[in-house]
Amino acid sequence: MQRSRGWATGWNLARIAVAVLIVVAVVAQFVSTLGEAVARGRDTTTVIANFFSFFTILSNVSAAVVLVLLGVRFLVRGRRLKVDPPALATVLAWVSTYMIVTGIVYNLLLRGLPLQPETVGWSNEILHVWGPLFLLLDVCLGPNRRRLRWTAALGAAVFPIAWIVYTLLRAPLVTNPTTGAPFWYPYPFLDPSTGGWGSVAGYIVVIAVAIVALAVGVVAIGRARGIRPH
Repeated sequence: MQRSRGWATGWNLARIAVAVLIVVAVVAQFVSTLGEAVARGRDTTTVIANFFSFFTILSNVSAAVVLVLLGVRFLVRGRRLKVDPPALATVLAWVSTYMIVTGIVYNLLLRGLPLQPETVGWSNEILHVWGPLFLLLDVCLGPNRRRLRWTAALGAAVFPIAWIVYTLLRAPLVTNPTTGAPFWYPYPFLDPSTGGWGSVAGYIVVIAVAIVALAVGVVAIGRARGIRPH
């Protein structure tokens, strides 16, 4: 279903606004994290590397970039109601999937955990709730979505798999700058010292299946909305 030019303009302006909000949230959390590290004499190089090793941060930054590209492209090309190009449409489907997964995992597995002193509350909510919610709405309401092939959903698994491999290889080589433990895992469910490797493997399988399933859903919604290239 195509939307009016006014609707498309408003939504793309909202995309840019949300992208800016996400960037502000990431920067605020980064400044707070780095400031706490400096104040407590922690290894700032490790703290910075750890910060950008969170799936949440990577997903939000990627989503912000794609949202800005979509919004600016629409505006500078005369606000034409044409479907997004294949590459951009595919990446949009992927980052939408990652953001939705971020929201689900946080609110199901991590919501009850105590926050660190350096955590910025409003930033945390934007990155884990409001950003993912907007991307979910974008899947259902965003203009100019392209009907993608089903194979696009499989590509969504590449980045998470690469991130998991990177995380599990890096974690034992990093000294936790907060606790001094000889390892650092970004999320408790990836830490084998808490539940064993069986538990870690179980979470990885469930999350991987969820990512592919959600990606299929994102592609399916785009196809059902009947947005075809002209």
